[in-house]
Amino acid sequence: MASFSSSCFLLFAVILAVISSQAIASDPSPLQDFCVADNSSRVLVNGFVCKDPKVVTAEDFFLAAKLDMPRDTKMSKVGSNVTLINVMKLPGLNTLGISLARIDYAPLGENPPHTHPRATEILTVLEGTLYVGFVTSNTDNKLFSKVLNKGDVFVFPQGLIHFQFNPNPYKPAVAIAGLSSQNPGAITIANAVFGSKPMISDDVLAKAFQVEKKTVDWLQAQFWADNHN
Repeated sequence: MASFSSSCFLLFAVILAVISSQAIASDPSPLQDFCVADNSSRVLVNGFVCKDPKVVTAEDFFLAAKLDMPRDTKMSKVGSNVTLINVMKLPGLNTLGISLARIDYAPLGENPPHTHPRATEILTVLEGTLYVGFVTSNTDNKLFSKVLNKGDVFVFPQGLIHFQFNPNPYKPAVAIAGLSSQNPGAITIANAVFGSKPMISDDVLAKAFQVEKKTVDWLQAQFWADNHN
């Protein structure tokens, strides 16, 4: 009987640990109807402090984002422009675990390989065609890719490296993406590796990429611009 009780307790502990890990890994859950972010507060918490509900207005849940308007992609070295609507722009998103992005692609433009450390992404094409994909973690590093046309939907699992590319040399493309975090974050691989501040040692990168140090030095000398705004 004692052995059975110990086994039950161990099983319960494992289940509790799994549930707890899932809870910790997600955005803070709302414990009331809403928790509008108080961006003026100096208190540091995981997320944002709630604004007093008595002073919350409809404006806290509204943003004239003009997502129907095309964005400029000419200034982007990669030919794309990501307009992210997160909790920093829309305080009413605080604790709701969701955000939104419009992505504009120039002809042959791309949203280069990147990850969202805190969010899964679901994307739909509004105009044009996109070649999209994501790569699984070590050791398989398997590529899942697809050509999407207008109205098609694709999902990128949380934390995995993914990309979108407009293969049409003549026409732009537009997509809308939903993300499962109020602040999904974005790590563009090339920018992070070759544009870090301070720079990663070229000895480290030459060994990692199996290239000569002068190649790494050239890459680090480039201007690694962000395509998010």
